[in-house]
Amino acid sequence: MATVPSTTWRMLSQTCKDSELPRGLDALWDKATGFIGRMVPRRRRFLQRANRIFDEGKRLSSLTDRKLKAITSHLHEGFRLGRETPDDQDRAFALVSEVAARKVGMRPYPVQVAGALAIEAGTIAEMATGEGKTLVATMPAVLAGWRGRGCHVMTSNEYLAARDADLMAPIYEFCGLNVSSIQQEMTQSERRLAYHSHITYCTSHEAAADFLRDQLTMGQLRSLPSALLAKAIKGSQGDSDRLVQRGLESAIVDEADSVLIDEAVTPLIISGQGPNEAYVHAHEHASHLAGKLDPSSDYLIDKRYREIRLTEPGKQRLAELAAPLGGPWSGARRREELVIQALVARQFFIRDEQYIVLEGKVVIVDEFTGRPMPDRTWRDGLHQAVEAKEGLEISLPNITLARISFQRFFRLYRKLSGMTGTGTEARAEFWQIYHQPIVTIPTHRSCKRVELPDRLFTSGSAKWKAVVDEVRRVHETGRPILIGTRSIWTSEHLSNLLTSKNLDHQVLNAVQHEKEAPIIADAGRKGAITVATNMAGRGTDIRLGRGVTVLGGLHVIATERHEAGRIDRQLFGRCSRQGDPGSAQTFVCLEDELAQQHARLRTRMLAHRHGQRHPEITSRSSQRLMEIAQCRAERAAIRQRENVLHTDNWLEEHLGFAGKGF
Repeated sequence: MATVPSTTWRMLSQTCKDSELPRGLDALWDKATGFIGRMVPRRRRFLQRANRIFDEGKRLSSLTDRKLKAITSHLHEGFRLGRETPDDQDRAFALVSEVAARKVGMRPYPVQVAGALAIEAGTIAEMATGEGKTLVATMPAVLAGWRGRGCHVMTSNEYLAARDADLMAPIYEFCGLNVSSIQQEMTQSERRLAYHSHITYCTSHEAAADFLRDQLTMGQLRSLPSALLAKAIKGSQGDSDRLVQRGLESAIVDEADSVLIDEAVTPLIISGQGPNEAYVHAHEHASHLAGKLDPSSDYLIDKRYREIRLTEPGKQRLAELAAPLGGPWSGARRREELVIQALVARQFFIRDEQYIVLEGKVVIVDEFTGRPMPDRTWRDGLHQAVEAKEGLEISLPNITLARISFQRFFRLYRKLSGMTGTGTEARAEFWQIYHQPIVTIPTHRSCKRVELPDRLFTSGSAKWKAVVDEVRRVHETGRPILIGTRSIWTSEHLSNLLTSKNLDHQVLNAVQHEKEAPIIADAGRKGAITVATNMAGRGTDIRLGRGVTVLGGLHVIATERHEAGRIDRQLFGRCSRQGDPGSAQTFVCLEDELAQQHARLRTRMLAHRHGQRHPEITSRSSQRLMEIAQCRAERAAIRQRENVLHTDNWLEEHLGFAGKGF
């Protein structure tokens, strides 16, 4: 008799919760429900339970390892059978706390236990940077592992996935569980073994890509009868035996705002190359023609919406230039589409900002983390347009085999929770898309960070001069300095300015990403100067060197505001961890991308009023400029993420690629 593995059962039963976002009156009701839900005193309840669990954990410290193992086995059996009670959960948390103290030398504080309780309850725990979220995740992960259906702990990159899995392995092993991490270079069999561990550390991109590959492997298996029939016909060689995952049961997402909100704007696509040489030559011609058009008369650039429109003279000029090419260039619509894409690549995709060139290949740089993503490409011909602009060998176009948005992927998990240092600003969106409430956990020690007012300048040159002067002033006191930049180009530009002033420093960006660990380890020493893009050691601690605390701790300088205020907070969170002193300040100017795209009229008015007479125009009213621009950018980003989800739903309804639930 043919049997189907339980893992396949789970994959077949995987459905998306509330796939369509509510609209109209339903949306208002849903928003009101979320607002009322935020009034529930979850934090107080979690803190009260956490204090009891902390005391219980200390009482367990008198037991021998053998007795502790016996308690572990008893609890494990109860969770495996689904018979656990709230008291069992509390005792399990206490036990894991004691095991952590014995095996890795870290006993969770009550606030860390409270964060773990929030995660176990299926919420997003907001915990300040440096509060030990890696340790917090182990407590709910152990409970999920005991239930026997797997738990995915999502981290922001593969390095952290491997590091956290190795660091916390002694805790899991004592609790009778095994742990693995997913790395990009793994084979299919290695991935299968890793996903069948009790706890799997991975990135969201790897987990979602493996999910889509499994969907392609299953092909037409979209019901139990079809799976049983295929199993009976093919036996052990059936498609269901080649799946690497065993269903999406439980996910604990670290840096939840980055993974679930920021990165969710880009859908994940599994593609294959199509043999279309004519398409490659078309991009070469388009790039050549785009270079001959005059930006002052042939096309209009809309920086806010990142769009380009050909003028009537531009269309006529393009028709004349393309006439000798013939073929597809004879049609106005197709030639204009290709050339507009080439112009977009020239105007909005800048080398060392959106991408870098490594070994003759265009490598995308993640705008939120600053890390290179060699396994990703832009779609719809944009990647080829950028390659043509750079004069590189143009890769063959990709054919989409499967796609899914990250919002949709994460809503497939039966239980979704997470933790972040900056979730409050996105609480409405967390509720709207995932129905996840935010629970703010207090810090173990009071935060001593001093946030100084923004300084606003009329020009970029005035801003960079002020930044260098400020670095020199603070450096003379001996305090370490971390300077955050938005792009690789600006980090290299600032590096050249600092070098010209004989200020010794380190640079951390996508080009030097291999050196991230040693650079961050050195960033807190006395007199250190570190220039970094958004990657800035996210997920790792910048520990203060000897004698730095009495000097005032780490000083953070932001050289530009981001579209999302949460990212600014993440940079500021690099200092003043666990009660350490520290300070932070932002330097901005009227030429910054945020101001130019989202507050152009106000920017022009201020520039006209002050001109070159007043390089610095810092005031409360001028600072309001950046606040307005940031609010507009955040609203635009929310609309864009909603459109991605609506597109996903439309594709499911009209194309039916993956059947029900995908």
